[in-house]
Amino acid sequence: MKRVVITGMSLISALGNSPTEAFERLHTYENCVEYQEELNQYEKLTTRLAARIKNFTKPEHFSRKITRSMGTVAIYATACTEEALKDAGLLGDEIITSGRTGVSYGSSSGSLDAIMDFYSMSVNKEVKNLNSGSYLKMMPQTTAVNISVYFKTTGRLIPTSTACTSGSMGIGAAYEAIKNGLQTVMIAGGAEEYHPTQVAVFDTLYATSAKNNSPKITPAPFDKNRDGLVIGEGAGTLILEEYEHAKARGAKIYAEIIGYSTNTDGTHITNPNSETMAIVMKQALEDAKISPNEIGYVNAHGTATVQGDIAETQATESVFKRQIPISTIKSYTGHTLGACGAIEAVLSVKMLENSWFCPNLNLREIDENCGNLDYIIECGRTLNTDIIMTNNFAFGGINTSLIIKKL
Repeated sequence: MKRVVITGMSLISALGNSPTEAFERLHTYENCVEYQEELNQYEKLTTRLAARIKNFTKPEHFSRKITRSMGTVAIYATACTEEALKDAGLLGDEIITSGRTGVSYGSSSGSLDAIMDFYSMSVNKEVKNLNSGSYLKMMPQTTAVNISVYFKTTGRLIPTSTACTSGSMGIGAAYEAIKNGLQTVMIAGGAEEYHPTQVAVFDTLYATSAKNNSPKITPAPFDKNRDGLVIGEGAGTLILEEYEHAKARGAKIYAEIIGYSTNTDGTHITNPNSETMAIVMKQALEDAKISPNEIGYVNAHGTATVQGDIAETQATESVFKRQIPISTIKSYTGHTLGACGAIEAVLSVKMLENSWFCPNLNLREIDENCGNLDYIIECGRTLNTDIIMTNNFAFGGINTSLIIKKL
């Protein structure tokens, strides 16, 4: 089995458009949630909140010809990947087009505006809104294939459109491809664009926060008085590389991925299952060949929904059987859906690198039904640990767990 290391990282998010900028923003202890005036036009929509990307512009060299197959989500993914490849020192390297580099990337869906164009065909009985790029923008694999075409990769392509585990599964599948000797380099991650319909998905499930007049106090994961999640957007890309190859070329190594697992609940399409959540963490630990006691911090999925928070934290307690330090980045960024696993992995690596871990924002009174854990609150914490876990869970009962080690 091959060792798998992280040699490049990039992100686009409401927190900032680079890992360093976003990591520094974590120290301000303020979320990125704002009132969205445009949501006022939708009758019976409860929430008016979202965490939007700011200060991002499409790269000038992304010409109209290049972007004709890209909606916003694919532009985020491709631009983010370009920066990650630069960071890894691999942009333009012959290995990218050699067949030894693959892509493992996902999003919850393709671009929603393109999907709406197809919907208009059914309503208006005409195809005037459709063009040759419409399907390419809306297809679920749009991020992965646009990355592959733009950078001319010829290795394996793994589209991971698995809702809120799209990013983490992208990383996990990439890890397995290198670990098993199938690829030398993998472009991995996830992306999501903001759209009112994404807000409506969770609003119809009564899962969104209605604290419209006080956006800075929500979401509040694990808090007794939380009232739901807030939608975000963004992209995160990690460049994974076989350790000996990275070492031979003198690459900077951020960290090593030493464990991963994914499973499914097989019980309910939306309600989480604490038992299978616990199993996926245990399987990741088995893959890493370490005990729970060697993990020093858990980056939680932490959506700020009642069922999700309780199931996740009870599962975490059952695995670690101690008050392990835990926090969630979603208290800053909102729920970035298909991007969250990748954004959270990037920032988890930054926290591990700096031995500083962010608090759970807006956590004032821990829900007594949540697991007995060491919830980081009020301010960040310095932790002397070399190994951390980051977990994500998705509709369909899809669970993932990644274990990352400092080198």
